[in-house]
Amino acid sequence: MQKLIMLKYGELTTKKGNIGLFLNTLKENIKISLKDIECDIHFDKGRMFIVSPSNDYEKIIKSLQNVFGIHEIAIVYELKANEIEKIGDSLLKLLENYEFKTFKVVTKRSDKKYPLTSMEISAKIGGILLKNIKDIKVDIHNPDIYVNVEIRNNATYLYFETIKGIGGYPVGVLGKGLLMLSGGIDSPVAGYMAIKRGVKLEAVYFESPPHTSVEAKNKVIALAQKLAVYNNNIKLHVINFTEIQEAIYKNIPHEYLITIMRRMMYRISAKIAANINGKILVNGESIGQVASQTLTSMRVINEVVKIPVIRPLACFDKLEIIEIAKKIETYETSILPYEDCCTIFVPEHPVINPDLKLCYEYEKLIPYEDLINKALKEQEIIKIGPEKANDFEDIL
Repeated sequence: MQKLIMLKYGELTTKKGNIGLFLNTLKENIKISLKDIECDIHFDKGRMFIVSPSNDYEKIIKSLQNVFGIHEIAIVYELKANEIEKIGDSLLKLLENYEFKTFKVVTKRSDKKYPLTSMEISAKIGGILLKNIKDIKVDIHNPDIYVNVEIRNNATYLYFETIKGIGGYPVGVLGKGLLMLSGGIDSPVAGYMAIKRGVKLEAVYFESPPHTSVEAKNKVIALAQKLAVYNNNIKLHVINFTEIQEAIYKNIPHEYLITIMRRMMYRISAKIAANINGKILVNGESIGQVASQTLTSMRVINEVVKIPVIRPLACFDKLEIIEIAKKIETYETSILPYEDCCTIFVPEHPVINPDLKLCYEYEKLIPYEDLINKALKEQEIIKIGPEKANDFEDIL
């Protein structure tokens, strides 16, 4: 019997005519994730298999747990036979390494020409185990061990444990988006959730030196590296927002500072998205969380762009967002006390129901098109990969 890893797709199996695209993309993403490990990957519409001469399956599984598109992972034993007696004999040998008092046989049969049904196979295999292993019994509700048997067209696969994958769609299968990444808790979580739905992300960060620090920038780079674990790599577009922000502060009524600032960020982000063939903008806005995230504010701010704006966290509360941030290990970095340009120059009473006509009038007071073009021309682009995920955390 050959030992290998079997992957289950879950949601991908519903894609029917497009499943080839999804599975080929998943295979390529797995290759990137396992680029330092020698292995062979092959698949059919129901399963994907990974064989490695290194047998370092613990390392492989750790990497696979960060690859979207995988529903379940199992270390399996491949048997080039499907006769009940041979399956039973193989299971008896494998189960010598396990201690258990109760068991349940679970059979899946993709080979529909096989003469027995799944329930009949389970019953026959269960009988073999009961006959040959002392002091065990069947428990279909809460067994000590599940004996999984999958009879496929060319082989039978035996396994006893499964590891949950992170699901979702393979990264990139639905195109590219641009994440508006701040140093806060919300936007990295929004990025993670967009990646999970198959969107390959680049990110934009707005800095405002000397009002924001190098530490604030490095904090965002560290967050981008956390996302790169799932995104394979990530390009971070760093925009110097100082002149635009100072012009807004000096010329526009302070209750509208946040509204106009966000409109400028949207304009810049939309231009970057167009240049990278991005189909959507993604941000961490949550309805009602701050003044710029009331429904009226969102509508007024959104008005400056035609590109769709996706808000994965729109209906999440803060505690739900924090829970995900902790799960993906961005929370501790996000709460480091370095201000970004969204938290400086915050007025005491920002408008929560901005008037679109007033926004038009106020924006005439600053040469924002020239300032935006200058900021785009001078942008810094940093390519960030997951393999150096701790480099910037060391200097925070």
